[in-house]
Amino acid sequence: MFDIVLYEPEIAPNTGNILRLAANTGARLHLVRPLGFTLSDRTLARAGLDYGARAAITVHDDWATCHSHFPGQRLLALTTRGSVRYDTLQYAAGDVLLFGPETRGLPAAVLDAIADTQRLRLPMLAGNRSLNLSNAVAIVIYEAWRQCGFSNGA
Repeated sequence: MFDIVLYEPEIAPNTGNILRLAANTGARLHLVRPLGFTLSDRTLARAGLDYGARAAITVHDDWATCHSHFPGQRLLALTTRGSVRYDTLQYAAGDVLLFGPETRGLPAAVLDAIADTQRLRLPMLAGNRSLNLSNAVAIVIYEAWRQCGFSNGA
């Protein structure tokens, strides 16, 4: 239904939480190297519980390889510098949701290749920097899935 891409994720428990989220929503999870942890990290497994076997996970060596994996699919980048509020967009099956690393967000080189109309933001109170990565992914994937009628879900 949807693809979640974590560009150079740094914190294993966040990725584990997102892995569990992907398994429960039917999303496919993509990780772009370098990762800030190993895939055998205990905290990744602990946060993901036993959902690792239930989630579709692909690890890409770099952004170019990952990006080429989605020809013809709409790429939506989540960024604090986004011009479109996440809940005003009409999502569609096959959308690719791209999230940056926890400590620095998506780099300019990646964002520059994405149209302003496809750069989404989550509203926050003024003066705050960002939300936790796994919380941000949860907010967006559930809104996208809700708009699609929770297809294949209960």
